[in-house]
Amino acid sequence: MEHYFTNNSNLKSKPKLISFEFNDKKFNFKTDIGVFCNDYLDEGSFALMKVLIKQNMQGRNLDVGCGYGPIGGSLAYFNPGSQFILIDINTRACALARENTQALNLNNVEVIESDVYQNVEGTFDNIFINPPIRAGKKVIYKMFEEAKGLLNKNGSLFFVMRKSHGSESAQKFVTSIFGNCMLLKRDKGYYIYQAINDDQNTNV
Repeated sequence: MEHYFTNNSNLKSKPKLISFEFNDKKFNFKTDIGVFCNDYLDEGSFALMKVLIKQNMQGRNLDVGCGYGPIGGSLAYFNPGSQFILIDINTRACALARENTQALNLNNVEVIESDVYQNVEGTFDNIFINPPIRAGKKVIYKMFEEAKGLLNKNGSLFFVMRKSHGSESAQKFVTSIFGNCMLLKRDKGYYIYQAINDDQNTNV
């Protein structure tokens, strides 16, 4: 069985448009078979978006596992002075994210095909993740752990997870890496967390 966090160039294509309203704007995003939640905007992403829109998104921002681009694309629309890098291992997801952000006439977005952070350069002020639960705990925790080395001093990691998917254990793990991990909001069973990098980043 193929998953959205893998690549399969042989998948058939059946593109569709989905719509959602966010921050008083209606967005239309193109999706397709083989990308995460291709029939609608998933509740976890929307819960994370509602928290992130209230955060300081100035500087460089990284959307990890961007899918067809709803989180990074929407935030980039409302933060035209900031840079947004959207990454995903899935070739089709990246193509859709490029198409969707171009349709929004965004010039502050770059989409990169990358296995986690493999093709990512530079450091960031914010990293946000709606983790691919089906990829497994090892992959997800690697995303959290390696995020710290990509954050500027006082930069933030944001992530969303359901309690039933291990949010409390994830919070403890991130705390062990960052020294902190704060629960920002509970939203319909989804828990949104923030961890702040208090260390001076030496990986620039």
